[in-house]
Amino acid sequence: MKTKLTKRLRILCGEIPVCDIFADVGCDHGYCTQYTLEHGLCRKAYISDISAKSLQKAETLLAPYIAEGRVESVCCAGLEKIPREAEAVMIAGMGGEEIISILKNGFLPQKLLLQPMQNVPKVRAFLLENGYAILRDFTFQDGKYYDVLFAERGGAGRKYDARSIEFGYDNLHSPSEDFRLKVEEDITKCRARLERAGKPVPAVEERLRVLAEIRDEIARGV
Repeated sequence: MKTKLTKRLRILCGEIPVCDIFADVGCDHGYCTQYTLEHGLCRKAYISDISAKSLQKAETLLAPYIAEGRVESVCCAGLEKIPREAEAVMIAGMGGEEIISILKNGFLPQKLLLQPMQNVPKVRAFLLENGYAILRDFTFQDGKYYDVLFAERGGAGRKYDARSIEFGYDNLHSPSEDFRLKVEEDITKCRARLERAGKPVPAVEERLRVLAEIRDEIARGV
């Protein structure tokens, strides 16, 4: 029986590329790996987590695949025990700086699917600085707002300027309703911060100016 996925997991699974060997770092329950195998997106998968207790949940879900030798479970920090032959790696639900640290201390696979919880601009900048083309980069809402990045080493990438690094390429060039709502909410938050401060706050005022500009561009369909 197939697991009913949350919206967040459905969107993540929809971005998993076809590959030979897939790795899910910090795999939680293992639902994304299950989806990958059920849909024939990979031949073999590695699941990992720094917590043996957390990893056990995924091992239980994926027990038939483990018995077949199609899934290998490793308890480790980041990519420590993931073989470099894994050409597609997913890291979701961690902070952006933690994701960057995992990649710096591990290896840079051919394909990366990332869902950082904070510091997303830092992740974009890291990918671009390390030879990745960011092919998908968007925000969606599922109770809270999430960002998804899919990147591949080498190849033709899209031109990222400072604003694309800050807000996401797809959000600016083909904005979704979720991103529009996030911009409106961020504008409201900036105004509230300025009102509480009761004095000029240059960084917040500049953020508000840029957000208002993006909101107006979305409204005009630019």
